[in-house]
Amino acid sequence: MYSNQDYLSELLVEGGIVTPEEIEKARDGLGPNQGVVDLLVVMGDVSEEQVAQTIAVSAGTDYVDINHIPIMPNVLEAVEVSVAQRFRAVPLEDDGTYMTIAVADALDFEVLDSLPHVVGREVNFVAATPSAVAKSLRENYGVEESEESRAPDFTVITDEGVEEATANDAPIIKMVSNMLMEAFKMRASDIHVEPLETSLRVRYRVDGQLIEVDNHPKRLLPAIVARVKVMSGTMSIAEKRMPQDGRIQMRIGGKEVDLRVSSVPSNHGESIVMRILDKSSLLLGLPELGFFTDDEAIMVELMGLPDGIILVTGPTGSGKTTTLYACLNYINKPDRKIITVEDPIEYQLAGINQVMVKADIGMTFAAALRAMLRQAPNIIMVGEIRDVETANIAIQASLTGHLVFSTLHTNDAPSAVARLADIGVQRFLIASAVRAIMAQRLVRALCKECKGSAQLTDSEMRMLRVDRSQIVESTIMGPVGCDNCRQGGFRGRQGIFEVFKVDDEVRHLINENLSTPLLRRRARELGMRTLREDGIRKVLSGITAASEVIAVTMSDAD
Repeated sequence: MYSNQDYLSELLVEGGIVTPEEIEKARDGLGPNQGVVDLLVVMGDVSEEQVAQTIAVSAGTDYVDINHIPIMPNVLEAVEVSVAQRFRAVPLEDDGTYMTIAVADALDFEVLDSLPHVVGREVNFVAATPSAVAKSLRENYGVEESEESRAPDFTVITDEGVEEATANDAPIIKMVSNMLMEAFKMRASDIHVEPLETSLRVRYRVDGQLIEVDNHPKRLLPAIVARVKVMSGTMSIAEKRMPQDGRIQMRIGGKEVDLRVSSVPSNHGESIVMRILDKSSLLLGLPELGFFTDDEAIMVELMGLPDGIILVTGPTGSGKTTTLYACLNYINKPDRKIITVEDPIEYQLAGINQVMVKADIGMTFAAALRAMLRQAPNIIMVGEIRDVETANIAIQASLTGHLVFSTLHTNDAPSAVARLADIGVQRFLIASAVRAIMAQRLVRALCKECKGSAQLTDSEMRMLRVDRSQIVESTIMGPVGCDNCRQGGFRGRQGIFEVFKVDDEVRHLINENLSTPLLRRRARELGMRTLREDGIRKVLSGITAASEVIAVTMSDAD
């Protein structure tokens, strides 16, 4: 009997060996303690060899027909009879460095993890059929394979509570599921499964910081990668040479969660990154994102405009997409038609038409944007302006009565003007279409449960350009550490913002081809608060630490 029947049946369907209908038919005929793949073999819908070959591909190992392989006595003696019987494993050869062992189920995590420790050797696993292993045990050891459980029962914490699991459950399935649940509980934004030279490292990104949480034997990599690909439903387990992207939708702790999956071949094997997209962040209001009352009022005013372009700028990972989605959610009313074009679609929003870029078939940002305009939308979101064609179409849309939201990769708000000009947009069009530009960064918020009073150091005061008179009535706090924040002192992140409104004077300055430093200086004279200045407000309000603001606004030091 195979240990992971459901997972294996998914692999057989993925490989085109059986159909989903055959799987369902087999499920209807299952007897007590019988697995669906076992029944498929009995019914003749699939052969043992096909199952073993599928397991081998998923596990990243070889399939070997061991029926006619002679085994040297010294090799057999290296594995005790009870061990071979318990793990359904047959040693085939020993080259002095690695022992090659054929197993009846090369996806059984307990076997792969435990057997090398039991035999005290490095093991090269190969896949064989259960009947061939049983025959070899009889012929070489004079025993039948054991029906006893090969590993003790264990407990898994799930979103449903405490679940008792047995060794007959799918270990790799449980391992990946536990990884996802643990990452969600830790509020991780990303899961990194990274093959190293001799091991497999798992890291979570929590509040922007990478934390190493596990280190596994590297032989588990193919099975983990295959499981993640099967869960995505669109990624091929047979393709290991090219990057692939997929999406997993699941429910954890009563919440709907999307995971954006990326696999990339590296020098030590396929690297997997899963980005966790928690839909609850879409329900956040502007204050929860980090807007103070004055900036919130400006954003509400901008979102009420009938036309024009509103740009959000910042580096990758600065929260631009979350801000845009929160804005769309705020203005998503039954009397407005909203269409987005994205690459990829990160969150699925109810009541909003979302279009995904597919450059390989000609569905570029520009092509999708042209098509969207024929759908008579009121509001458009373009995931990112990357080229002059997309920029010009977005500008034309804004000049013909559409409110357009988009993003750019620039360090600050005024630099977006030069960026648009650099990619080929004429300055008079920039001045006519752009209504506002907002730059943003993310800083870690102090844990509300444990943060304590703190003082700014002389160095921090110099870097932030504040003096003692400014902090007399402030509420400066610092990190302490408790169970709520896993002793780190920080929990969650908030934005700091730089909102640059384009009024008549600014339009004139843009048309006059004013340089970015001079435009930035004039914007500040007109009342624009810089990223660092907004960060200082959050430090003086006890929301974050000075070190956080200094770290993310180094380019704003002037």
